[in-house]
Amino acid sequence: MFILGTICCRGGSKGVPGKNIKPLLGKPLIAYTIETALSSSLLNDIIISTDSTQIADVAKQFGANVPFMRPDDLATDTASKWPVFIHAVETYQKMYGVSVDYLVDMDVTVPLKLPIDINGAIQKALDDTNVDVVITGYEPERNPYFNMMEIKPNGFAEIVKKGEKPIVRRQDAPEVYSLTPAAYVIKKSALYEFEHWSKAKCKIYPMPRERAVDIDTEIDFKIVEFLMNNK
Repeated sequence: MFILGTICCRGGSKGVPGKNIKPLLGKPLIAYTIETALSSSLLNDIIISTDSTQIADVAKQFGANVPFMRPDDLATDTASKWPVFIHAVETYQKMYGVSVDYLVDMDVTVPLKLPIDINGAIQKALDDTNVDVVITGYEPERNPYFNMMEIKPNGFAEIVKKGEKPIVRRQDAPEVYSLTPAAYVIKKSALYEFEHWSKAKCKIYPMPRERAVDIDTEIDFKIVEFLMNNK
């Protein structure tokens, strides 16, 4: 069983310029995910997939392996991560002569995740061979069966998910999760069988919301800094 950890981060970032190596409490954002991944007991190797030599240099300073650079066509604003995963797996296998069984992608933008979150998601995938993908998630403040609405073509708003009867208490609504890219555990065969993880057989590995904050804006940076300073 070979489990390859990937940290995929391209050079361009519109929401927060230079986000992947932006300092967070004096340390590049990418460093937190590298250190967490290196502390995982279930990953055989951890590599960086990037098109940026600057990101690659910073990643190497914190002990990450950058065996190749990502092609430009896989580093655009519109590029899906699925082909990036396939490229990482195939290139790694050719370079090192191994056969990867699972890919575990850990997003730089979730710096508060812990090794227990990564290991837990991996173990959940290993425990059920029928599962193609395990994704980390947390219980959200909104539930589509209870307090989320969508605007229909006629202009009126309706509850997103309708049950047979209206749900009047949040406790009665079906369990839902908001996804966080702390860890995506993907069976290699699923990369070729499906065009996207949403088409595969998925399970959720729950993690605390306070560790699942996903940095996408400058405000998110401030929130994470606050949590780090007050943990």
